[in-house]
Amino acid sequence: MWTSRARQPVTNIVTVSRRLPRTTRPAIFPGRRGYASNGPNASEQSGSSSRWLKTSLGLAGTGAAAFLVYTYATLDKNPAGSQADKKAHTLSQATEQLESQYVQHKRSLKSPGVYVWGTNSYRVVDPNSKETVIKSPRRIRYFDGQVLRDLKLSDKSGAAIAENGDLIQWGKGYSESEFKPTKTLTGKNLTSLCMSNDRILALSADGSVYSLPIAKDDQQSGRKLKESSWVPFWSGKSGVSYRLLQPSLKLGEKVTMLRGGLEHALLLTNHGRVFSVASSTESYPSHGQLGIPGLTWATRPKGPVDMCHEIEAFKGTKITQIATGDYHSLALSKDGSLFTFGDNSFGQLGMAFDAALPFSDTPTSVPIKNLYKGNMWFPKVTGIAAGGANSFFTVDARRIVGPGENPSAIRDLDRITADTWTCGRGIWGALGNGKWTHMQEAPTKVKSLSGLFEYDERKKQLTPIHLRYLSVGTTHVSAVLDNNAHMDSSPSNSLNDATNFGFDVLFWGGNEHFQLGTGRRSNQSKPTHINAPPEGKGELAEQEARLQVMPRHKGKIGSRTVKMEQRVECGRHISAIYSSV
Repeated sequence: MWTSRARQPVTNIVTVSRRLPRTTRPAIFPGRRGYASNGPNASEQSGSSSRWLKTSLGLAGTGAAAFLVYTYATLDKNPAGSQADKKAHTLSQATEQLESQYVQHKRSLKSPGVYVWGTNSYRVVDPNSKETVIKSPRRIRYFDGQVLRDLKLSDKSGAAIAENGDLIQWGKGYSESEFKPTKTLTGKNLTSLCMSNDRILALSADGSVYSLPIAKDDQQSGRKLKESSWVPFWSGKSGVSYRLLQPSLKLGEKVTMLRGGLEHALLLTNHGRVFSVASSTESYPSHGQLGIPGLTWATRPKGPVDMCHEIEAFKGTKITQIATGDYHSLALSKDGSLFTFGDNSFGQLGMAFDAALPFSDTPTSVPIKNLYKGNMWFPKVTGIAAGGANSFFTVDARRIVGPGENPSAIRDLDRITADTWTCGRGIWGALGNGKWTHMQEAPTKVKSLSGLFEYDERKKQLTPIHLRYLSVGTTHVSAVLDNNAHMDSSPSNSLNDATNFGFDVLFWGGNEHFQLGTGRRSNQSKPTHINAPPEGKGELAEQEARLQVMPRHKGKIGSRTVKMEQRVECGRHISAIYSSV
């Protein structure tokens, strides 16, 4: 799945003709030595020379015949110099030149899997290794030949959802004695998950939300619910202890999205309503991240601790996306409005920090228009992401007619510019703006990911390069660009086509556990490409190609053909790339 396309050996007439002299030379040299001799046995040597000469001529004739046979066998039977062949050859040469620098080697076609790097103190990166850090991507063998629905990583444990919807866990956070991946919650057709301090929340395809302990001992010793079976009049208990979260849903409504922090989680329904819930057994949310004014441990209503609360501030507004950091939350409405609530100790809510009130328990709209001066732009938020104490949002800014401007004189009227903005903690460089800022309360633009354009062969015009998604860890971030992954105007979903490329990936932020994948421990304050380790070489070998992830394509899983793509996941001091179904 990593880069550096294999160099294909090319055998042609030139290389074959160079081999022939090496074959005939030993037969000729002895003859030359005999002919030059004038000693007493010259006649015997002359006869010997004659035999050597005959032998050499025979070998030369055999070599020439073999050469003619090889040339005829490899000769193209089609008319030489056809335009189609020349065009294909030219494209192949151009592609090979690009491959060594930009294109991922299509290893995902033959070997999908999970690659992880970063802290390994709790055996999450490599369950079989006692190394405390893993500097370069390492494959978890358990997942060889598998595609996943979701993957989440903390420094203490890992969790994934297999292609069939089963939950898989590993690391010391799961078991102190068995670190290897193990199936836990099965038969629920799970689609996505999030992890808090000590619990996993998982969403199923039918909208059910399961909450279970991360630790194996707690799963086995806790209360196990009765479960029905497809066998009539038969039921049994679940294999692990879990709870079902029960938001108050309307007819035809179900949960479609799940995001979580260290103590809380947000649930988004297909009706655009948002529910918040306490997700940790160890501590109750106390930073306003639930979005319920006045809600604390002391004022919580009667009922289960993990009771779901509808965020009333969003009534009348349809929410389309949700995101969570460790102790704060974001929500994006259908009309492009951004709302934030929770902890604001580092300015991660995009509003001024108040020492007397370091958090906000009421969702507040972020004034996006104030970020663009001159009344010449119409901005709309298109995406959100959060993690640790950082918030990110992407904006499509459309050029409009400003005060006193002549529309006919504006060359870029109605052009869309895609920008990325961020706020929060930047002491490790996670803001991506090139600065090491302890607190960033006013949103700042990530210039490396803003105002990017490329030429679209199909549309025959410049188009903005958006972000496909952002993955935000505790101290580091990764961005996957939505760049054009095809050289021609008719893309293919097969990676066997040499004109297909991957999506560019950039990393930045904290690197104290080598989670950026640069091979060094220094932090990065600007988004940077990382190199993919060449296949068949050691970690210290020269790296030739920058990392990209493969777009959705068809690949083989055993005897099945599956549509898959590669995804990046940043967790708590740990990073991964995996094949996603």
